This record gives sequence, structure tokens and C-alpha cells, in this order.
Amino acid sequence: MLVATFAAVLPDRLAWYLAGPALGLLVVGFFMVVNQPLGATGAYVETYKTVVREPGAVTWRMFYFLGIPIGGLVAIAMKDDGFVRRSGYDALRNEMSLGTTALVVLVGAVVMGYGARMAGGCTSGHGICGTAQRSPASWVATCTFMGAAVVTTLVIRVISGGAI
Repeated sequence: MLVATFAAVLPDRLAWYLAGPALGLLVVGFFMVVNQPLGATGAYVETYKTVVREPGAVTWRMFYFLGIPIGGLVAIAMKDDGFVRRSGYDALRNEMSLGTTALVVLVGAVVMGYGARMAGGCTSGHGICGTAQRSPASWVATCTFMGAAVVTTLVIRVISGGAI
């Protein structure tokens, strides 16, 4: 069956020693060809500009932005179990109701979006592209969000008694 063949190509996780260098080469190659960073926030902004027909919008970034969710849907559709996948929030769902989990995710997304806007880019933009450009602001942002992630994880583990 064709789907089973594709499923064999899509492992649960790509090995770090393959994914890391491939991502690094992609970012550097992208800078060499287009002379622009490859960040999700920039793609989101350019998609918005394209939709509202703002002059000077970089329209090709819309395809990058739309490719993120489409690529995810294609990848899970090709898995052996098709679209029967966990949400990624199972540990949270085991401890909270669906409504509370949805609220936590929504508030987290809003805070994350606000932070990305205030920081001039998202975590991937700063952590991968900005540090590759040797941007001092990106190094500070990356250290800040990594430190905040470690502290937040520790607090959640303590509050939940290790359940989450």
C-alpha cells in the first residue's frame, strides 16, 4: 500500500544528528539565495500583508506560512494510524478538563504571539536565524526564552507533583 510506504519514510522523530545539520544548511542556504531569514513570524506577517494586498508584500512567504500546517496534516495522514494522533497535550489533558486545557493553550498562544511581536521575532527566528547572523539581540532573546522555559518547566513539575 502506498500510504504504508510513505509511513516508513516518516519516523516519529528525525534523529538530531540529521535534523540539526539539515536545518542549519537550510538556513544558511536560504540566506545565500534570498538574503532573508527563514522565520515563522516573518512568514505570518508577510501572509497578512499579501492577504490585505499591502504594497511591497513578499508574497512567496505566504506559501511557507501555509505549508507549516499543511505539511503537518500531510505528515500525520501518511502515518500508519492516519489522522488518529494525540494532540501533544495528553499530559495536560490527563490533569485538567478539555475546557481548561483549551484555555491554557489559548492564553499561552496569545502570550507567545505578543512576546514574539515585542521581541521582533519568534523563538525559531531568533534561535536559529538570528544567532546564525550573530545578532546580539537574538542571542539575548534566545538565552531569555530558553531560561524562561527551564524555569517554567520546573515550576509546573513542582506544582503538579511531577504529573505534568
